[in-house]
Amino acid sequence: MKDKKVIMIAHKGYSGKYPENTALAFQMAGEHGSGGAETDVRYTTDGVYVTHHDDEVRFADGTMLRISEHTFTELSTKPLKNDTTDDEVYLCTFKEYLEILKSYNMICFIELKGAYPTEKVKGVFDLAAEVYDLSKCILQSFDFNNLLEARALFPSLPLMWTYGRSESDYWRCFEPGFSIDVDQYVVTQQMINDFHAQGLEVGVWTVNDADRVAMFREMDVDYIESDFYC
Repeated sequence: MKDKKVIMIAHKGYSGKYPENTALAFQMAGEHGSGGAETDVRYTTDGVYVTHHDDEVRFADGTMLRISEHTFTELSTKPLKNDTTDDEVYLCTFKEYLEILKSYNMICFIELKGAYPTEKVKGVFDLAAEVYDLSKCILQSFDFNNLLEARALFPSLPLMWTYGRSESDYWRCFEPGFSIDVDQYVVTQQMINDFHAQGLEVGVWTVNDADRVAMFREMDVDYIESDFYC
C-alpha cells in the first residue's frame, strides 16, 4: 500500500446518524472530520438547486411534494420527515451545502439527479465556482454521456463515473480522463491499479462495515464513501 491517506467521504452527509442530505448531516460530517461529503442535487421550478436524493420531499406532517413541480419557498416552509434524530430539519440548498463544505475545506462529491439540460449543468458548477472552488468539486454520474458533456463545459472539472454491477468496459474512462467511483462489490485490485497507472482516482461506495473499510484502505483506493465511517 502507498504511504498516503485515504479520504473518507460522508455519503449524503453523516447520514448514518443524521438525516441524509440536510445541512445538519453535512455540518456533522465536517465536525466529525470527514474529508468530504457526497450529495444529490435537484432543482425547483424557480431554479433553486437543492440537495435531495428522491424526486419527492417528504414532510414531518406526512405530506409530499415533487421537487420539479414546486418553488423552493413551497418546499421549505415545513420541516422534513426525520426518523433519525429529534432535530427539526428543512430542505437544504446546494449553495448551503457548498458553504458548509468550504468552511471545513472538504471535497464535494456531486451527483446530479433527474434530467439535466446543459444550462442547468452549467448553473450548478457556475454556482460551485462562485461559492467554493471547482478543484474541490467532483461531478459524479452513472450516465457516461453526462460526463462527456460536462467535460466540454468545464475542461478542468474533476469527473468521476459512478460504476455499478451492470457496467463494463471501465477502461473507456481513460481517454477522457474520468476517475471512477465503484460499487464496493465490483471493484478489483486490477481496476484500482489500472486507474492509478493512468493518473486517475478510485472511490468505492457505500462501505458501512469496518472490516471492509480496512480492506479497501489496504487496496489503496483514494476515497471510501460511508454512512457511518466518515
